[in-house]
Parts: sequence; C-alpha cells; structure tokens
Amino acid sequence: MATSIWFYAGFTAFVLAMLALDLGVIHRNAHVVRTKEAGTWVAIWIALSLLFAALLLFSKGADTALLFITGYLIELSLSVDNIFVIVMIFSYFAIPGKYQHRVLFWGILGALVMRGVFIGMGSWLVQKIYLIMYIFGAFLIFTAVKMAVRQDEVFDAERNIVMRTARRFLRVTSAYDGPRFFTSEAGRRVATPLFLVLLLVEFSDVVFAVDSIPAIFAVTTDPFLVYTSNVFAILGLRSMYFLLAGIVHRFVYLKYGLAVILAFVGSKMLVQKFLHIPIPISLAVIALTLGVTIAASLWRPAPEKIVPTTKRKTGSIFGSVELPARQQETNPFRKDRQ
Repeated sequence: MATSIWFYAGFTAFVLAMLALDLGVIHRNAHVVRTKEAGTWVAIWIALSLLFAALLLFSKGADTALLFITGYLIELSLSVDNIFVIVMIFSYFAIPGKYQHRVLFWGILGALVMRGVFIGMGSWLVQKIYLIMYIFGAFLIFTAVKMAVRQDEVFDAERNIVMRTARRFLRVTSAYDGPRFFTSEAGRRVATPLFLVLLLVEFSDVVFAVDSIPAIFAVTTDPFLVYTSNVFAILGLRSMYFLLAGIVHRFVYLKYGLAVILAFVGSKMLVQKFLHIPIPISLAVIALTLGVTIAASLWRPAPEKIVPTTKRKTGSIFGSVELPARQQETNPFRKDRQ
C-alpha cells in the first residue's frame, strides 16, 4: 500500500494525543482501575480500531481494511497471553492496585517503540532476503508446537536475566516511594521496586514480539498496516488486563488456540507460492479458533479457590507462578534478596 508520510504523522499524532489524555487527565491521580472503567476503555479501543478500519475501507478499499482487521485480531489474541505474564509479575511482587496502571502505561509506551523497531527490521528482512518468509513460517510452526506441548513451570522473577542484570548495575531500594520509579536514599539516586517490575513487563513484551511480528507478516508485509494493527492491540492491552486479570486463569485452553493460530499463519507462509488463502478465510479461521478456545475455557467448571501456597497455573507459555505464603506481608525486594 502506497502510504504517504502524512498517514504516519497523523496516526502518530493521534496515538500521542490519546496517551496524553490517558496519563495527563484520566489517570492523573493514581487509583485502582475497576472493572467498569476497564470495560469502558476496552470498548473504546475496539471502537477506535473499527473506526480506523472504516477509514481504510473508504480511502484504500475493502482488501486493505480486511488486512488490518485480520492483523489486529492476530495481535490482540496473542497479547492476551501477555496478560497472563503481567498477572504473574504483579502477583509475585504484590504491586498495589493503584500503581499498576502507571507501570502498564510506561511499559506499553516502551513496547510501542520496540515494536516499531522490530517491524522496521522485519520489513527490511522481507525486502532483502527472499527466503525470510519461509524462515518466519517455520519458526511460527516450531513456536506453535512448543506452546502446545510445553508444561507449566514455576515463575521465579529472581532468576530472570533482567532482574539479575538490573540488580547488578542498579542501586535498588527495598521500599516503594508512591508511584515513583526512582527516588533518593541516603543522598543517592536509587531505583524503586516499581522500576524493576517495569523492566520485567518490557522484557515480556519483547519475548512476545518475537512471535507476534512474524505472525502478522503472514497477513500483510505492508509496514503501515503491520504497525497500526500492533499499536491498536497494544494500546488496548492495559484495559484488557484490568478487565480480565480476575478471570484470566480460567483460560486453560487458550494456549492451544494460540498454537493453532500460529501454526495456521506459519503454514500460510510456507505455502504462499503454491496456494493462496483469501483474507476472509484467514480472518474466519483466526476468529473461530479464538472464540472456540475461550468459550471452551469458560464453559469448563471454574477451578477451586487458589491457596497462596500452591502453584498458579495460567495456561500461558510462561507457565505458572508460585505465590509465597502471606504474600501481602512479604516484600520480594527486601535487602537480603538484593
């Protein structure tokens, strides 16, 4: 799609305006995001995505609009698994509810920058390396198989390479200082626990981008469509987290649905020279797979109330989390762990 620089400029201005409205007005004062507020914003972001698709429909045609919607649905479905990880991170470190939105805001802002870099690299590879689409396809099929057969593992942030690296190069305090990522302690500038959690959230998005960016190239190689579908999915991720955090552990079959989607788009890449799969069929396969696995998960009887000393299985490719006993009284950043 021949895209004018003004499309990029206009879309970027829109994103920055929405982010400024979010942090500067709506969430100027830290507060716990309730289900009703989260549901409202999920609806707003979906409506804005559909409005953008309508704009593409009238300006670029039906095919372009369908490509955007299909890419958006892929990115949105894969971002749900990212919610599993965010739930585990916030649970592990017992992040106060009123500070969670701030962490997600800056985490997703960083994700937008990193996704832009990844998309730029992916587009360059697609143009320069003839076989890259086949490599992407094989990688997605491998990821799908690994996702389907991988067993739950205990999530231990202390062994994470990001945490170990941060503790090595940063001075970290053991206490929160409100919503601040950095504070002063004994006259020195130190990072608060909130900053380390932000680093983990950023790292998790990098991991998921490795799967999601190649997946959307199976739908379209147009950088503008790839970027805009990613941006809309990421911007809606925060509200989806607050809406689904309480029930996300029930999506026990979701990873199998995501595995099917990844295998489908990977196979589509491998056979693209021999078999053309129309975009409406791709959209239907992805939507149907996602809907069936979510419905099957919710139809399944709800699990018993989780005891803090048991492993928390989420169905995510990141495994499960073992919550410490008396989590609210346990500080994961106490000085003997630094």
